[in-house]
Amino acid sequence: MIDLNALNEESGHVNAIIDTPKGSRNKFKYDEKVGMFKLGGVLPSGAIFPFDFGYIPSTMAGDGDPLDILILMDDPAFVGCLVPAKLIGVIEAEQTEDQETTRNDRLIAVAADSRNHSHVRFLGDLNNNLVHEIERFFISYNETKGKKFEILGRFGPDRALALIDSGVTQFKRSRRRANGSNHKTKR
Repeated sequence: MIDLNALNEESGHVNAIIDTPKGSRNKFKYDEKVGMFKLGGVLPSGAIFPFDFGYIPSTMAGDGDPLDILILMDDPAFVGCLVPAKLIGVIEAEQTEDQETTRNDRLIAVAADSRNHSHVRFLGDLNNNLVHEIERFFISYNETKGKKFEILGRFGPDRALALIDSGVTQFKRSRRRANGSNHKTKR
């Protein structure tokens, strides 16, 4: 995993790593074992990611992966690109697979240097139809993988930031547990 703080303390922006660019049918995922991004799946013909999609480094969500983030940008980025972004909200959701349900929220942000979306501060600043289409994308994306994705609600940047704080805490806990199990005490 890329060792980078979730938040840039100076700017107040979140650090987001793009794993799937806007317009791509290919879903990429960072593989810690090889230290590279690899192809994680392909969307059906006609389906594409509507915006750049990625994750917040040094966080852990309910599903054990880093927190997911969708970023509104003027043009697509590339896989592995670090994008400073300002949080505008979160779509909270549950994902069910093989009768096991976990939280799998989607943080929503605007690229810090965006020209076309610079006025957006809150999820509510976006056209309601656009937010609905983003929700429908995640529902249909999960359906193609045999999963159910249920929207729990839409919330603002404060709630999104609280999820990041919680995700950082979970990440640190998991690191301590992993490091603790790798060290043997001397007698």
